[in-house]
Amino acid sequence: MNRDRTSRRLPVFMSFVVGLILTIMPLPEAIEAFRPNWLAILVIFWAMQLPHTWSVGTAWIVGIILDVSQGTLLGQHALALCCVAFIIVRFHLLMRVFPIPQLTAAVFPILAIYQFLLFWINGVAGVDTPLIVYWGPIISSTALWPVVIILLSNLRYGKRSG
Repeated sequence: MNRDRTSRRLPVFMSFVVGLILTIMPLPEAIEAFRPNWLAILVIFWAMQLPHTWSVGTAWIVGIILDVSQGTLLGQHALALCCVAFIIVRFHLLMRVFPIPQLTAAVFPILAIYQFLLFWINGVAGVDTPLIVYWGPIISSTALWPVVIILLSNLRYGKRSG
């Protein structure tokens, strides 16, 4: 039974590792402002699909790891990801039945809440950043959401049937 639990959790751990790598990976300055929020997308997906296993606690741990890796205020991303995970867990039954275009439209404001919390925390801390740094990831993450949900759904359900 322990082996079965590990085999079910391995794709989730690997997706978070890949998301962290994509978040840390350097990009050219021209597109750096449009870097997708990979870890926020993954927290949204896994909290929606498996809310009893991957929810607010996972979001907190992933957020702390992201804070440490990026050198931001400790707890900034953790708080924002916890709020996102809470919203998703609260409405996961409703969101799981949405078609992909409607789900994409629902993910947009959730990503905006995530970025607003980061903006607010940076404002309180006195960190000055241009607005494109906050709006760019919302746009790129929303545009990538349909692709990510299809790939991760295939990974999750393909693993079960194989």
